[in-house]
Amino acid sequence: GDFLSFLHSEGPHLKMKELIKMMENAAAGMEYLESKHCIHRDLAARNCLVTEKNTLKISDFGMSRQEEDGVYASTGGMKQIPVKWTAPEALNYGRYSSESDVWSFGILLWEAFSLGAVPYANLSNQQTREAIEQGVRLEPPEQCPEDVYRLMQRCWEYDPRRRPSFGAVHQDLIAIRKRHR
Repeated sequence: GDFLSFLHSEGPHLKMKELIKMMENAAAGMEYLESKHCIHRDLAARNCLVTEKNTLKISDFGMSRQEEDGVYASTGGMKQIPVKWTAPEALNYGRYSSESDVWSFGILLWEAFSLGAVPYANLSNQQTREAIEQGVRLEPPEQCPEDVYRLMQRCWEYDPRRRPSFGAVHQDLIAIRKRHR
């Protein structure tokens, strides 16, 4: 089923290491997409699938685009954009890239470690946008390891060039998992 439902039902029984491993799977999937110059644009727990062995797979490519220059310029209105998962440069200028997917991955990490909570639950989409512009970021979820929260914060750098690549995110998660018993 989808990862969000899984987090709600199975999340409380998961070991920290298992959760980190699932996020490693997601990062590996995104690293592959990045290598193919494919931009997902709608990375979120609701769009990831969990297999019977608790492997996380990236799914729902409804919004994805393959781009030669690695940047997808959005045309059309904001009607379908999942604002709370979307990087500021994508919201402000319609500039989608692997870097904007990394921002969304940071939100996915937050969803995972909050066991499926809604990001910025008490803010409207517009309030969320304003808060992001002012430098506000999500607080660490209760059970979230410090090193995982630091990774989230790197994904949420305002300047897309300062965010890690998915390759770096993947390696970081492997290192984090090895540190956790």
